[in-house]
Amino acid sequence: MLRFSRTLSRESSQSGSATRNSEDLSDSSCAQVFQSTQASPNGISIFQGLIEKVRRTVRGSADDIGWLQRASYMPPVEDQTDRFVEILDDIRHGLHKLPNSMVYLLVPGLFSNHGPLYFVNIKTSFSKMGLTCHIAKIHSEASVEKNAREIKDYIEEVYWGSSKRVLLLGHSKGGVDAAAALSMYWSDLKDKVAGLVLAQSPYGGSPIASDILREGQLGDYVNIRKIMEILICKVIKGDMQALGDLTYEKRKEFLSKYHLPKELPVVSFQTEASISPAVLATLSRVAHAEMPTFSTAQPATFPVVMPLGAVMAACAQLLQIRYGQKSDGLVTCRDAEVPGSVVIRPKRKLDHAWMVYSSLNDDPMEADASQVCEALLTLLVEVGQRKRHEISNKDE
Repeated sequence: MLRFSRTLSRESSQSGSATRNSEDLSDSSCAQVFQSTQASPNGISIFQGLIEKVRRTVRGSADDIGWLQRASYMPPVEDQTDRFVEILDDIRHGLHKLPNSMVYLLVPGLFSNHGPLYFVNIKTSFSKMGLTCHIAKIHSEASVEKNAREIKDYIEEVYWGSSKRVLLLGHSKGGVDAAAALSMYWSDLKDKVAGLVLAQSPYGGSPIASDILREGQLGDYVNIRKIMEILICKVIKGDMQALGDLTYEKRKEFLSKYHLPKELPVVSFQTEASISPAVLATLSRVAHAEMPTFSTAQPATFPVVMPLGAVMAACAQLLQIRYGQKSDGLVTCRDAEVPGSVVIRPKRKLDHAWMVYSSLNDDPMEADASQVCEALLTLLVEVGQRKRHEISNKDE
């Protein structure tokens, strides 16, 4: 009986201890919940944060597009589209004015290392006219500053090998890379370079690049940023900075440090892509490569089909709907205009890929990319002559 009483007493004691431990644990949990509640933002702060995130997402790049044109300290552009059209018409009638006293350097854009036909037709056309033309061999997926250094070295190599000054034409990111080279190393290049054409180049930045990479933008919601990182860094062994350098944030940062020299002749070429239903239904762009021949017969050509036409039209339509801005599919017309440059604004609808790849239904009555590049460089020569005349008059 005594043993039973002791056992009962022991169990009662253990039960009481367990109850006290449970109560202590409950009190501790309540304290933690209370502290967590005290430390966390209240409902209003959470709602405000959500609204701000939605606002950033909705606004996207709306406040950045065309920022160069709104900057009061930037010089105005000069529209010479009419003169460009006249030169292009002369070229189509067999009148060619490009001097052979220059070397013509074509600077390709992003992913050009994986498009072996990039600029090839243009180089072939120039060579047939007896002009010395090169395509810059750069790593197109490298950063702007890295490519700027490579282009600087390339210009010096061409100049010392030919004793001729260089005229540059850069397409897309190639124009940004070329402009960076001249901005950063002008003291070394001013006697070696005669001018620069930027064709469809995001000189002010690109809403596509910004919306993919900037926090609170498209890349946060559909994993585009991760996809681009895998594509650029893992698949093609490039540098993600190549795309990052085309965002508005990076372009503003770069242009605050480096400016194109005022004495440099510069021509900007901006275009607008067609967003008609017919174009949206077109799924191909075609590059023609010449097969080698050992006879006097005309070289055979074969097409390389790429699904770019509809993609460019779809992107242009997206930018039109979201921002109300005209573009070539990747670069808005406003961001392609370099302050202080002579600008060309053709009425013809041309997307971003047109400069590099021809279409299945190219109109034979319209100029091709080689003729357009020739006209742009011919105009650049005229701009250079006029600029030198103005400088000499000021010196007098």
